[in-house]
Amino acid sequence: MKAAIVNGAGETPVYADFREPQADDHHVVVRVKAAAISQLAKARAAGTHYSSAIAHPFIAGIDGAGYLSSGEPVYFLAFSSPWGSMAEQTLVAAQAIVPLPATLDPLIAAAIANPGMSSWAALTRRAHLRKDETVLINGATGTSGNLAVRIARHLGAGKIIATGRNLQALEKLRTEGADITLTLDQLPTELPALMEQGIDVVLDYLWGQSALDIMLAAVAGGDKVVRFVQIGSLSGQEISLPSKLLRSSGLTLMGSGLGSVSNTELLASIGEFLQAAALRDFSIPFRQRPLSEVNVAWSEDDSRCRTVFTL
Repeated sequence: MKAAIVNGAGETPVYADFREPQADDHHVVVRVKAAAISQLAKARAAGTHYSSAIAHPFIAGIDGAGYLSSGEPVYFLAFSSPWGSMAEQTLVAAQAIVPLPATLDPLIAAAIANPGMSSWAALTRRAHLRKDETVLINGATGTSGNLAVRIARHLGAGKIIATGRNLQALEKLRTEGADITLTLDQLPTELPALMEQGIDVVLDYLWGQSALDIMLAAVAGGDKVVRFVQIGSLSGQEISLPSKLLRSSGLTLMGSGLGSVSNTELLASIGEFLQAAALRDFSIPFRQRPLSEVNVAWSEDDSRCRTVFTL
């Protein structure tokens, strides 16, 4: 069968032949319909993600949508090395499958599941968002952050603050649920006053200086508890974090991702999100491409418009 194969750490996947999967007592074969490029898929292919202990060669991709042998449409997570999602067929752990709502297009499911899951799991499993709380989304102009604005509103947030670098994208977020938008340069001056008014939950997709600015503002805002959930690190992997930020404020720092959320809860989050997506519009821009173009499409993919491979 054909698949997108990673032959070495940091190498771009190539479209080539790979052995066909065989079901066993704990795994099922999924006929793949669609699989999207994600930051996690890229990081695992590059060997830079903390979950990247994979022998080569392996099939790229960590999730997708497809069909069981019965014809039932499903979304799946593909973490059983070497069986990634970007192949005509793949081998999936039986417990890593979520039924797809009949009204949800598999291509849309493949496009939205990974970025949508990031905020759905963070808000429901880590921050335990309560109705009418205020949520700040740091890095809201990317695909995941954009979805996070709509998901936070769907889950009952009372006020949503969105931050980012792109002014045009920030303005658009005002039409999609954001009440207040701030550029990253505005955080040191504008955020302390907003913290005093009350920010309950922070979803951070960036890390780096903007994350530190938000934590400093939490200290200036007094003793109110701020649940800071770290999700992504597009602005850098490390910051210098003074210990007093945690001792002198109500700041609670946690992460959300593989490991901090169990696989069971991760799949439950995805299932809840996909059920919600069948009832309301959580669509995002995506570009449909045949898997045979993976070698070129891999480097052309960006955070503004997802690439979804079809088979």
